[in-house]
Amino acid sequence: MPPEPPVPSPHRAAEADPAGPAPVATIVLPCYNEEAHVLDEIERITSAMDADGMSYELLAVDDASTDDTLAVLRRAEQVFKHLKVVAFRRNGGSGTVRRIGTQMARGEIVVWTDADMSYENERIPELVRVLLEDDSYDQVVGARTTEEGSHKALRVPAKFVIRKVAEVLARQRIPDLNSGLRAFRKSVSLPYLRLLPPGFSCVTTITLAFLCNQHDIKYVPTAYAKRAGTSKFHFVKDAYRYILQVLRMVMYFEPLRVLMPLALFLFGLGFVKAVTDMFRHTFYFPANTVLLLVSGLLIGSVALLADLVVRSRDDG
Repeated sequence: MPPEPPVPSPHRAAEADPAGPAPVATIVLPCYNEEAHVLDEIERITSAMDADGMSYELLAVDDASTDDTLAVLRRAEQVFKHLKVVAFRRNGGSGTVRRIGTQMARGEIVVWTDADMSYENERIPELVRVLLEDDSYDQVVGARTTEEGSHKALRVPAKFVIRKVAEVLARQRIPDLNSGLRAFRKSVSLPYLRLLPPGFSCVTTITLAFLCNQHDIKYVPTAYAKRAGTSKFHFVKDAYRYILQVLRMVMYFEPLRVLMPLALFLFGLGFVKAVTDMFRHTFYFPANTVLLLVSGLLIGSVALLADLVVRSRDDG
């Protein structure tokens, strides 16, 4: 028989009454194969929240872990009164966990973070307080000052380029595009939850969704530690999805910013080539010239049609 999972310190008891008043904040904690340190993370979060005195609930979602993570969470649930455990029967990815956790949240302020000991989760009350004290912000993001993830030599330049592309498309400075530590207003996020992909790029999605719809985001510098356990990030596959999601989100809200520059470039190149061809061969246009002009017109037409669809759409 496998060894019994560790027992938390018994300084809290009964589970919170689900019929009681709604808490101020709901913390969504995705857990996948984190048995060795998830209890430490729960203790760190609950200690910070209890010290602050803010009402809260902690939703720990086990994403069909293959180790004893769920057993550790179930035992912790009996001790930490603000902890609620949700267990998935099959793995859905961190994006699915965060989407469902946000939908289940009883608090108006929803906090996303990770259970790998990498983020400064003791600062969660600080992020929530920003939203409570300043109505002009709809989201607060812990902007990491260092990069401690796997494949660091590849991730740093790749993330820099993608972030700069996102800044150009969103027309705003974005200190950290995919930080996993953030707090936001649930009521503002609801129309965008259906856009969340199942994987890591869900945090990028919620950032761009807010920015493209004029919801202000405050960035708070935070430290970032080397994660505990084994990383689930796969550089090639997840970086590819990351790039696609940035383009998808801007296309969803501002298709002209993606398509119209390409359309104008192709049409302009075709026009210049057509003028050159006219001087070289009177009234003769090679097939590649016609292709450039037609491609520019077609992409421009699609861009205008996509923009019309976006403007006529009601996202609630």
